[in-house]
Amino acid sequence: MSFFSLVGMEFKKIRRSKIIWVLLLPVILLWIPPVLNADINFTMQTEGISPENNFFIQSFMGFSWFMFPAGMVICTVMLNQTERSNKGILKMLALPVSPAKLALAKFFVLLALAAVQMAFMAALYFPSAAAASSLQDYDFMLSPLEIIRETVVIYLASIPMASVFWLLAVCIETPVFSVGIGLASIVPSVLMLNTKAWFLYPMTYPFFLVTSKMHELASNMGEFTVDIVPWVWAAAIITILCLAGACFRFGQAERR
Repeated sequence: MSFFSLVGMEFKKIRRSKIIWVLLLPVILLWIPPVLNADINFTMQTEGISPENNFFIQSFMGFSWFMFPAGMVICTVMLNQTERSNKGILKMLALPVSPAKLALAKFFVLLALAAVQMAFMAALYFPSAAAASSLQDYDFMLSPLEIIRETVVIYLASIPMASVFWLLAVCIETPVFSVGIGLASIVPSVLMLNTKAWFLYPMTYPFFLVTSKMHELASNMGEFTVDIVPWVWAAAIITILCLAGACFRFGQAERR
């Protein structure tokens, strides 16, 4: 069975699940406060950032710090549990397919779900900005190309984080513990953000990029630059190690 056949099979498994609502509803709820409190953005002009840029940045900061990583944690556990319910994983392992290929297929689906949630976030920006503009009689709308570019950058930066969450979901069989550890790992990202070793903690990557963008747009907030060289190497190594670990561990308990 080819890799893409396995991916197609995984998509069929989640087609009737409520996983899309898990991705969409938090994003809808996230955009409501910025629209209702859009007047707060005018108070940030003393920091050298325009109201429209602050409207965009503050919303994406909340999303990239907790909402997006939390959504990925829940998705990893849901993807893994689709096999464990009714001992479906035993049927999958009985197929003439390596467990490593199964693990990679599920990880590919996880990345696709992450892309869907990022697309929801970007798509809902436009009606939210339009609603805020109407309420405050001020144009909060930014260029669509800018929104798309930032969304893609945040998504690409989240791939190492996704590999860590996938390894946790594979290694920890109890869903409650897997979700708990995954969510707990998100919180220290705020602390790691201000250290020189931030690039060693993948959960802080999306939040770091949005914060860096905020400092770029706010002329009075100082510099907060991204050091590309150690970050890219660290991200690549972490992703490879986590995926290798997940491939090795996937289905291991059931094969005993």
